[in-house]
Amino acid sequence: MDTQINISQNGILEKPFLCFEFSNTSCQKLVYPLETRILLYILFIVSSIVTIIGNLLVIITVIHFKQLHTPTNYLILSLAVADLLVGGVVMPPSMVRSVETCWYLGDLFCKIHSSLDVTISTASILNLCIIALERYYAICHPLQYHSKMTSTATLVMIIICWIVSATLGFSMIFLELNILGVEDFYYENIDCDGRCTLYHQCCLICFIGLDIIILLVIP
Repeated sequence: MDTQINISQNGILEKPFLCFEFSNTSCQKLVYPLETRILLYILFIVSSIVTIIGNLLVIITVIHFKQLHTPTNYLILSLAVADLLVGGVVMPPSMVRSVETCWYLGDLFCKIHSSLDVTISTASILNLCIIALERYYAICHPLQYHSKMTSTATLVMIIICWIVSATLGFSMIFLELNILGVEDFYYENIDCDGRCTLYHQCCLICFIGLDIIILLVIP
């Protein structure tokens, strides 16, 4: 990737900041002022801690109290686990990438992080869909609710939700299905050393797949 030359205010030619100074294929780096970086780190860290603590309290509450062991609360528990993983696993590396504007954790961890991002986000959406389905039967078909939405049926749906999410997330990234058909554009214009970008086409495919699942499941 060619390095562009910038012209400073005094007319002197200067090279832009790079993620890796000695790499010919390095991405350009946007350097924030120190005060801005500190403020961003504080905001991201506080958001991550609040997300972790809040969902951890939900998980502990549902697990500890036996009277809360109901199909609805199992779904809420699964959703809380997904959101907890967002705050504890996805947000910290994303925080560093956003503030430093470069990815320094390697290509393999980039793929793992992107896969986890898609997996957990998909699991969160699917959990919400299952909760909506469970509430649909509870309100519209109260006589059939207890026979259809048993604890066993709910646990099976949760397991399927996470298996589908993990399969979609990891296969999408490691098999490069998210850039299928636009490989040349991606490698020429987006791919460079120091970048870990979840290409937008991946999210588009995920949401299309989720829409199809919802249409097939909800009567």
